[in-house]
Amino acid sequence: MYRVMIIDDEKALRDLLRRTIPWGELGLEVVGEAASGIEAINTIDELEPDIVFVDIRMPFMDGIEFSRLAIERYPDLLILILTAFDDFSYAKQCIGIGVCDYLLKPIVRRDICDVLKRVTAKLKKIRPEQPRESTGAGGKLMISEVQEYLRRNYGDPELNLTFTADMFGFNCSYFSRKFKEESGQSFIDFLTGIRMKQACELARAGELMYVTAEKVGIPDPNYFGKCFKKYKGISYSDFARQESKNIL
Repeated sequence: MYRVMIIDDEKALRDLLRRTIPWGELGLEVVGEAASGIEAINTIDELEPDIVFVDIRMPFMDGIEFSRLAIERYPDLLILILTAFDDFSYAKQCIGIGVCDYLLKPIVRRDICDVLKRVTAKLKKIRPEQPRESTGAGGKLMISEVQEYLRRNYGDPELNLTFTADMFGFNCSYFSRKFKEESGQSFIDFLTGIRMKQACELARAGELMYVTAEKVGIPDPNYFGKCFKKYKGISYSDFARQESKNIL
């Protein structure tokens, strides 16, 4: 099956797409979603989607900026823009940067299915389904060196799986698989763990959440808040308040 990612800041729309489209019948599988372009850029390397639905209007990084970055990394990625009628002329410009197609909100099930049938037919011509295993770029992958690099550079918002794999001269899929095999964690979990440990220290020091988010390399405060709550089980503000009482 080909892999699909859904990117939209409206959870209701993401849920609607998941529920109403017969993904399996179309030979597709939804492998993940994101609420912002920044969150998507941080997770797309792990998900390896073939098709991406992305809203044209999102905070911090809109669908156009995301599409440019994503297509630069993955030239064969097929992107479907979701747009309101008011943004229709804006959405048409997306075709010029390599976006595959666009769909008007409110979404219509039949229209989406028709587009997906065309897109999957295109995928079968340009990239037949095949196992995602791949070989490395020739040398031995030293996970300890990679981990040390991440510890030193966690504050860089551009730091992600693809960037790091390129830095060390390895194929992205091979790098991701070997990193998990040798470290026991996925690349994104390891990097997020480093960022959240530092975020805890900044919270204890009384740093505001949006400042901390930028300092640890996750400039989207909504995505940062989601990562922090998943890591600590409570919100950043509650953790900071709790820690300040402990200090007193």
